[in-house]
Amino acid sequence: MSETGAAVDAVPVEATAPAAAASPHRPGPARRLLGALRRRRVARSWPALLAWLLLAATVLVALLGPLLVTADPLRQTSSALLAPGAPGHPLGTDDLGRDELARLVHGARPLLLVSFAATALAAGVGTLVGLVAGYAGGVVEQALMRLVDLALAFPSILLVILLVAAAGPGTVSLTLGIGVSLAPGLARLARTLTAREAAKDYVVACRLGGTGAPRILLREVLPNIGGPLLAQVVMTLSVAAGFAAGLSYLGLGIQPPTPDWGYMVQAGQEFVYTAPRLVVLPAALTLLFVVACNFAGDDLRDALDPRGAA
Repeated sequence: MSETGAAVDAVPVEATAPAAAASPHRPGPARRLLGALRRRRVARSWPALLAWLLLAATVLVALLGPLLVTADPLRQTSSALLAPGAPGHPLGTDDLGRDELARLVHGARPLLLVSFAATALAAGVGTLVGLVAGYAGGVVEQALMRLVDLALAFPSILLVILLVAAAGPGTVSLTLGIGVSLAPGLARLARTLTAREAAKDYVVACRLGGTGAPRILLREVLPNIGGPLLAQVVMTLSVAAGFAAGLSYLGLGIQPPTPDWGYMVQAGQEFVYTAPRLVVLPAALTLLFVVACNFAGDDLRDALDPRGAA
């Protein structure tokens, strides 16, 4: 027998087995998505990196800022409209003598809480409707998508105002109104992506193998459409933040005396010429957060889109 033949015979049977047989259990959706993030580098450009840093900084300010800035944002003093740099008030005070820095720091948490909660609600409802419509097809798809089209026929901001006005101003009604108004856009995207995946061979094979529809949607379809959906959800967060700040400015959102960036703009506009910081600072912080969400969503879409991968 030749040396080549002996080498072939010496190879263990286990080494020639398919790699998939060694790990019969497929990783879950979360691990597959994290794996995609590890394989594709996020924040590849300086605008994207700056956007992620701004998002992280805003979240940290909302979570840890109140622990670092000990001044009471609701405490009124007789020293109204102090200029920035005044002793004990680095950014001065507002028209009621309240510390401006404390109000800016404490005002981040309500806005982000409403924005994240409303976006989570929109993502949950929109993804569920889109998955069911795109996978079921036929009459179910037509019925669900006509409802989505009906919701999209209304301007989003008008729909939010109607919902909040009907339920009354407040944090809960604001969150529900924004979430319901943003869900149709995510439902349309989820439906398009699901219908594309449902026609592929791996889904057809699962159907023929007797796998149930919920398992196919959660274990097979959702991980494969999770990238574009996640990117759109991050960009939807910017819309939710804009709506939350705008409605607070109109008096339909977070109610005083709770500090909030949107309401702070409305309260300070009377002093826009004498103390412009009362308007510029909360408006600038809101704008930075909204723009950062858009850039981060674009970057996440490029990182998770397999068609854009090298």
